[in-house]
Amino acid sequence: QVQLVESGGGLVQPGGSLRLSCVASGSIYSIYAMGWYRQAPGKQRELVATITTIGATNYASSVKGRFTISRDNAKNTVALQMDSLKPEDTAVYYCYAHLALSWSNPMSDYWGQGTQVTVSA
Repeated sequence: QVQLVESGGGLVQPGGSLRLSCVASGSIYSIYAMGWYRQAPGKQRELVATITTIGATNYASSVKGRFTISRDNAKNTVALQMDSLKPEDTAVYYCYAHLALSWSNPMSDYWGQGTQVTVSA
């Protein structure tokens, strides 16, 4: 069915940059929004950034000015450019999509399997 596949995670030094990408595939009727959440050890999953199909964005206050979310509606992709990374950004990052599988189905939340981002010297 629907599959969200993330890429771009890895190890980076503090102050460095990474770019995450996610592709949604499957029998998708329409997508309202895509974005990124993250979960660090001992913490609950939290919003990082989301973007709607028309381009409205929402960022966590902790990443504003450092992260930039973008999307390509034609390819059902979303990217997260992460600059000035800090050790506290270390987490598993999950791709998120709010979409409908058909005209008769309501919008639902879907998640990728996650990609590890580690910020350490």
